[in-house]
Amino acid sequence: MPTEEEKMLAGELYAAFDPALVAARTRAKRLLHRLNVTDYVVGDAARATLAELVPHAGENLWIEPPFHCDYGHHIHCGSNVYFNVNCVVLDCARVTIGSNVLFGPGVQLYAATHPLDAVVRRTLEFARPITIGDDCWLGGGAIVCPGVTIGEGCVIGAGAVVTKDVPAYSLAVGNPARVVRSLL
Repeated sequence: MPTEEEKMLAGELYAAFDPALVAARTRAKRLLHRLNVTDYVVGDAARATLAELVPHAGENLWIEPPFHCDYGHHIHCGSNVYFNVNCVVLDCARVTIGSNVLFGPGVQLYAATHPLDAVVRRTLEFARPITIGDDCWLGGGAIVCPGVTIGEGCVIGAGAVVTKDVPAYSLAVGNPARVVRSLL
């Protein structure tokens, strides 16, 4: 029988208050406290904390505190990834970020979602993976919804709410975000 984490990562309904998941989120919260409070100035201590929190990252992962995530270890980054202040990554499913990606302040990546049925929602939730290609820039306050893929070379305008996939080398803006032009 699959664990709740295995169900979560497979996009199935899962019990978020499963003791193993609660323990994993508590571990992440302890590391986030260290990053956001104790190691607030980005330096060697903060880099060590980031390596523990986000172990699947390439070189030069830079996160400006404060930063928030659910687990950390479901975030997979390439090299040269920069998160400005106040970013949130709800990594209940895998969040894959390419190389040379920039996140403006307050960007939010939501892999977590909930059933529409209120009775089911009381005890279960589910998640969908998010993928962001190489060489993307997400402007401040942008929100990426569960299950979205943003192709390489994209620019997502500040405040955009990305509810659908964005093809490579596109500029997408608005709520809901829509492609307004090609960047090729």
